[in-house]
Amino acid sequence: MATTAAFLLPAGGLGAATRGLRGVRAPPAVRSSFTPAPWTAGRSTRAARPAAAVVMATSTYKVVVLGGGNAAGYVAKSLVEASPDTSLCIVGREEVLPYERPALSKAFLFAEPPARLPGFHTSVGGGGARQDAAWYADKGVDVKLSTEVTGVDVASKTLTTASGDTVVAEEALIIATGAAPIALTKTPGWDLDGVYTLRENAEGLRLYDALQAAKGEPVVVVGGGYIGMEVAAAAATVGCKVKMVYPDKHMMPRLFTPDIAAHYERYYTDKGVELLSDGRLCEEILGDDDGKVRGIIMCKDGEKTEVAAKVVVVGVGAKANVQLLDGAVAMEAGGIKVNGSLESSAPGVYAIGDVATFPLALDGSMTRMEHVQNARETAAHAVASILGTAAGDYDYTPYFYSRVFGLGWKFYGRNAGANVTV
Repeated sequence: MATTAAFLLPAGGLGAATRGLRGVRAPPAVRSSFTPAPWTAGRSTRAARPAAAVVMATSTYKVVVLGGGNAAGYVAKSLVEASPDTSLCIVGREEVLPYERPALSKAFLFAEPPARLPGFHTSVGGGGARQDAAWYADKGVDVKLSTEVTGVDVASKTLTTASGDTVVAEEALIIATGAAPIALTKTPGWDLDGVYTLRENAEGLRLYDALQAAKGEPVVVVGGGYIGMEVAAAAATVGCKVKMVYPDKHMMPRLFTPDIAAHYERYYTDKGVELLSDGRLCEEILGDDDGKVRGIIMCKDGEKTEVAAKVVVVGVGAKANVQLLDGAVAMEAGGIKVNGSLESSAPGVYAIGDVATFPLALDGSMTRMEHVQNARETAAHAVASILGTAAGDYDYTPYFYSRVFGLGWKFYGRNAGANVTV
């Protein structure tokens, strides 16, 4: 089948998992002590257990989501709308409720005042209500924040937390663990004070403070893709002296044609961003005597150059968080292999968002998509599959977008075959 793509540059389960899901919710006595409410400034204010009274607890729900990011928020939205009597629990590692992650590399970093939670909790990005703590409490959805899951038993659909508690899914377990940024851990100096990655709210807060403190100072952004472009634009807007370092011949090589990339590169250069590309690699990150970043060593064709930096931001891609499922379910393309219902090789265990490798209806390939729109749509389709209301297999048109400075672009389909620039 031929593949197609469109690029716009605007001015600015099946089986056992489908049965018995409309049962009565679990009574409050079996719900976790992490029931959402109250929160203050996005943090749970639940009381700590007395040290001498550690009790391992088991909570049981019809549906459980492992992961508290964007996709998890849309699972809650879809399930509440379609089956409000189905008990649901979300177990997440972050300390804040599910939010629209793309905001972190945009207005979160440069706007005055900057975007902050609760302003961009799901599902405001998809046109729904803001799902704050009151929303989850009102809908009867339980959320365990700041909860590290150390084990997943796919046969019994049971999660075990670092505290020894267990969370059991009676009908469906949805894996929505997202992806983690690649941190250049093999590059000397990768863990110096002043080196940042950007994926989570807490990381965004730290990076915002760092960029504010670096106004008028050199900032190096390693990477020329999504995060690299958006963070570089934000840093330049704040007033930093930005240099982008990436080995590709042009920006965003996965999606941009050379002509489109040239348009963006001219724009960045006009905004004062220096582009160090075409084979240039960050070989080492340099620190001072206090362990703080002072620059990088850039290398091309064996020639090394020192580039000064008060802040270094690494945006070189991400890797799906599938470690807990390794060996338990089938994997493909770096993610959890699922069918058209988004069900994995383990019955009743589904995968959505960044971690799901699904059959792309467009060309039949097994594909993993790291994008918010795919997170939203896989969440809705998994819920429909679990409830037995899905009209068919997951049918997704790849979609990407970005906004930098005063420019915006949208991409539909796959970047394959000949390109024609109009």
